[in-house]
Amino acid sequence: MNAPIVKAKSTRVDAAAIVRSARTVIATEAAAIRALEPRIDETFVDACRLILGCKGRVVVTGMGKSGHVGRKIAATLASTGTPAFFVHPGEASHGDLGMILPQDVVLALSNSGETDEILFILPVIKRQGIPLVAITGNPDSSLAGQADVHLDAGISAEACPLGLAPTASTTAALVMGDALAIALLEARGFTSEDFARSHPAGSLGRRLLLHISDVMHTGTGIPTISPDASLTEALMEMTRKHLGMTAVVDHEQHLLGVFTDGDLRRALDDDGVDLRNAKVSDLMTRGPKVIGADKLAIEAAQLMEKYQIHALLVVDDAQRVVGALNIHDLLRARVV
Repeated sequence: MNAPIVKAKSTRVDAAAIVRSARTVIATEAAAIRALEPRIDETFVDACRLILGCKGRVVVTGMGKSGHVGRKIAATLASTGTPAFFVHPGEASHGDLGMILPQDVVLALSNSGETDEILFILPVIKRQGIPLVAITGNPDSSLAGQADVHLDAGISAEACPLGLAPTASTTAALVMGDALAIALLEARGFTSEDFARSHPAGSLGRRLLLHISDVMHTGTGIPTISPDASLTEALMEMTRKHLGMTAVVDHEQHLLGVFTDGDLRRALDDDGVDLRNAKVSDLMTRGPKVIGADKLAIEAAQLMEKYQIHALLVVDDAQRVVGALNIHDLLRARVV
C-alpha cells in the first residue's frame, strides 16, 4: 500500500526558519567533509595501491543510500581511468556474485558496517582471495574488521534533525570515493584526452577528439579559383560552395590567397577598382590564416575568434589547399 500523505499543519511559511535549516545542513555536511582530511593517510595510500595493482575491475557494492553513492563512485572511477562497475549486494547473493572475479577488487560501502546483504557475501569474496576495501562510518564494525583496507568516513552527526535520514554520512562516503578516484587518476597519469575518449558524446569529447579532417569540406566541395579569374567567376564559385570565400590557387593547388565577402565589400567601396575588368588576384587577401587537417576542430574555432574571421582554408605541409570549413561547420559539429 502507498504510504499516507502527510498534510502540512499550516500553510504559513517561516522564511527565516527555512533559510536557517538549509544553512545548518550545509554547515553540518561541510564539517563532515573537513573531518575526512586528516584521515587521508597511509591507509588511504594502501587502498590506492590495491586498486592500482588490480588486474581486473573495481566492483563497488552498497545497500540503500550507500548503494546510490556506490553507483556514482563506480561511474566516476570508470570515467577517470579505473575500470569499475556496481553490483547490488542483494542481487549478488542470487547469482550476480558470478560477476566478481579473483582479479577484481571489491569496494564496499556501509555507514554502519553491519549491512546484512554485504556481510552475507563476504565469505565468498574472501574465499576467492579478492581484496576488499571498505568505506564505513564505524571502524569497529564487522565490515571494517574483515576489510583488507578500511577507510573511515565516520561523522559526528547527520544533517537530518531526527538523526535518521542519511545526509552527512552519504556526503562523506561520496567525497571519500571522489578522493580515491582523483588520486588514482593522477597516479595513472590520466589526461584530458583519456577522459574525452570515455566521453565521446559530451562537449569535452567533441572538443578534444574531433579534428579538422572530420569536419572540413574536401574535393569538389572546396571553393577554388585561379588568380586570373574575374570577380564574377569568384562570386559564382563562392555561391556554389556556400562558404563565404574561395581559395585562390595555382595549377598545383598551392595557396596564393583568399577572396572573401569582406574583400568584395572593400572592392565595392573603392572607387579606384574597376569591377568589370579586375582579376581576383588584384582583390584577394594574401597570406590568409590557414590550419592543418590534423589539428583539433576547437583550434579552428579559437583561430576564427582571435582574428574575427568566419572561414578557414586547410593546407598540407606544401601549402596545397586540401580542405575548407567555416563557422557553420563547427556549429553543426557542436564544437562551438
